[in-house]
Amino acid sequence: MRISQHFSQLWEKRSPTASHIGTYIFFALLRLVLVFVPQLGYVHPDEFFQSVEVMTGDHFRLEHTRSWEFNNSMPVRSITLPWALLRVPWSFYEFLALYVRDWWHVELINSYAYLVFPRLIYTFISYSNDWCLYRICRLYGLRHEIRLLALGSSWVLLVFGTRTFSNSLELAMCAWLLCLVAECMLKTNTVVYKKEYLEEKYDKAASISERVKIWKLKNALPAHNLQHMFAMSSICVAGVFNRPTFLLFGAPMVFFWLLRGMGTRSVSFRDFNLRIGLFCLCALPALLLFIFCDSLYYQHLTVGELHMLQVGIDNFVFTPWNFIKYNLDPTHTASHGVHPCYVHLLVNMPLLFNVLGLASLVAFAQLLLRFFCAEYQLLPRFQSIVSLMSGAIFVPLFFLSLINHQEPRFLLPLTFPLLLLHAPKLITGFSATYPFQTQHPMLRWLYDHVLCSRASAPHLLRIWYVCNVLLTVFFGFIHQAGIFPLAQRMAHVMATKPIATHVHLLTSHTYSLPLHLVNVPSSRELHFNPQTHQRYRRPRDFYLYEYGGLAMDSLLDKVKLISGNCELKRNGATRLRYKMYLAIPAPLSDELHEALQRSNASSFLHFELISVFYPHLSTEAFPRLRGRHPCDVDAPHWKYDDLSGTCEVELPPTLSFAYLSRQFSSFVHQFGLALYEIDVRRKQPRSPTHTLDLNTAPATPLPESPA
Repeated sequence: MRISQHFSQLWEKRSPTASHIGTYIFFALLRLVLVFVPQLGYVHPDEFFQSVEVMTGDHFRLEHTRSWEFNNSMPVRSITLPWALLRVPWSFYEFLALYVRDWWHVELINSYAYLVFPRLIYTFISYSNDWCLYRICRLYGLRHEIRLLALGSSWVLLVFGTRTFSNSLELAMCAWLLCLVAECMLKTNTVVYKKEYLEEKYDKAASISERVKIWKLKNALPAHNLQHMFAMSSICVAGVFNRPTFLLFGAPMVFFWLLRGMGTRSVSFRDFNLRIGLFCLCALPALLLFIFCDSLYYQHLTVGELHMLQVGIDNFVFTPWNFIKYNLDPTHTASHGVHPCYVHLLVNMPLLFNVLGLASLVAFAQLLLRFFCAEYQLLPRFQSIVSLMSGAIFVPLFFLSLINHQEPRFLLPLTFPLLLLHAPKLITGFSATYPFQTQHPMLRWLYDHVLCSRASAPHLLRIWYVCNVLLTVFFGFIHQAGIFPLAQRMAHVMATKPIATHVHLLTSHTYSLPLHLVNVPSSRELHFNPQTHQRYRRPRDFYLYEYGGLAMDSLLDKVKLISGNCELKRNGATRLRYKMYLAIPAPLSDELHEALQRSNASSFLHFELISVFYPHLSTEAFPRLRGRHPCDVDAPHWKYDDLSGTCEVELPPTLSFAYLSRQFSSFVHQFGLALYEIDVRRKQPRSPTHTLDLNTAPATPLPESPA
């Protein structure tokens, strides 16, 4: 009892700093736990199709989709970093899985591993953001506790930091570059200050012995001009090949590195030009390495040509230039979606950073106001950490806003400098002192009721937590979250299907399914049989048809076309059997019912609901308050369905508990991805609650087609 009281007293007396560190450690561990859970939410197709789909498919010789970005004629994605981060670790993992399979008879190579292992690598990389933030805070004497807490609890790190986006790597590289630049700036300022101080002492020295002593101290000062130059130039090259937009993020950082010490007697334009020249020279090894690896992978350069020394300029591919050429054409970027120029500023910044995003915009507007009002004494010194971080935020933000295609993930590299500058406002409020130069009743009211510490500090941290938790849950576990369970189900179907049976999967109103998660051996690659020591090619037996936001009537036309083709093969000489599935968001079950009613497909197509994967929310098909129940959880109202497009759930409401419960159940169960099995052979359904069979009487079987 006394021990518990003692610990409770210690807990109550703990300092806010210890509380912030403890909360940060919780979120840092949560970031790792969320990899293994795993997060089933599907943020954007580029999470898979810009790296993992190609690398995993190539390594394990699986069926996979090679997006247009990896075409050999004009590739826009560098393969070097994905190869180093995924192909090389996959080799070690495959070696480990071989021994685990032999010793413990446990299979480690499966759909779960394809999803989790690449995310684990990117999560370990994301922890370097935390270290860089801590390093800069220690160098400049800043409070690291609240900044680490803001970084660790941000949904940007909890969701994007654990996903295989190229933007996540861009975030880490910007953090590394900022850390090196900040360290170089501090060292240069220190060395220059000491050097000028010793020069003054040297000029005032009265004796030769004192001058000799000062001269020795001056020569003992460390070099600072070219510090971390090779590391920084290599990071810049890797960042540009990862995403050419790194030019916009890295340019202000490199500019601050070049300007270190300028304006003093010790650093002149000669040093500035020397830094530029040597920086470019140090970037050459990394540049040549990336170009060489990309050229080999995309077969612009072959080993035979190297051996025969038949190498020309056409044998090399420069993927960043191809990327820039593609995006300079507005029609190309418009094909991915057109957004107004203010979307980054007014939508994506608040979405990613909520209250701190708004605080950064207000702080920058205040700096601009002081600049245009000629209040230069209130502006931060140009070669300061505040100016460096402000430039790292708003220079790329301005140029990215000029591009007509804008997504929130493009702003991920702004996370590090923004939190470094503005995270303390979560506990101090928007403004600790009156920020305006003039006294006005409206400005005073704004400060007293919104900006001051007393008014804003008690709420900002709570708002930060609530927003980040909600966004983590939504994008991490709800948004398009049925795709991975669907892939696992298809992997099970492929593993248990009869021999010489084709599987056809149609999807609509969902994101693209990463084919490598289905774990189907590739039909394009040569496989090796260890028993016969022969190479063979597998016939293709899995077909994926993705129809985006296609209307249900048009989707049924596709189903009839594919099923008719499959029936011809089934009744032909090969007698090829098949299975056909349709995956759509559960809210579209009602539209599917109505489309079957309007179409003559109901006479020979039988849709059997075999599974609903929860949770799943597609923004292309939001749940409806009064919609058809997608499964058999609330069965009674299906018994009295009059097959005219109206069921009991849709009848005029009567204020009863039974009606409200059915409505609530129907609404909740629309947060799912419904998987139907399609059969053209007439048979009685297993149960009326499991099927979408729209015929009141048995139908005549579809006659067999001639061979």
